[in-house]
Amino acid sequence: MNDRLRPEDTVPVYAISVAAQISGLHPQTLRQYDRLGLVSPDRTGGRNRLYSLRDIERLREVSLLTSEGVNLAGIQRIMRMESDLEVLRSEVAVLRAELLRLRPRLGSSQRTGEGSITDMPGSAVVVWRPRPADRDR
Repeated sequence: MNDRLRPEDTVPVYAISVAAQISGLHPQTLRQYDRLGLVSPDRTGGRNRLYSLRDIERLREVSLLTSEGVNLAGIQRIMRMESDLEVLRSEVAVLRAELLRLRPRLGSSQRTGEGSITDMPGSAVVVWRPRPADRDR
């Protein structure tokens, strides 16, 4: 298939009947998954559902998990955790990039004895512990 003709994975272009056919599921099943929030397709002005390739892949994932015996509540939890994991992975990538950017500065200040990590902007550490009287309030 020519890549120029293939829609982006996130572009909603497939009607519910086409998405059902591609995913191997019944259209009513797709409606139920939408109601449960497992797969939330975009809507047209007339409120018709439009599915993207990513939505169809997600439908297949739900179908696989149900065939393995996972109930819909479990699938909701699994998908929420996978989404959270993706967010955490992207945050780790940002933090790694920041660490790589700061490492040369940390190394040079340790070798020369000049300055310290506390001299860098944004590196202050504040520790707060409530006094015993504050805890009772």
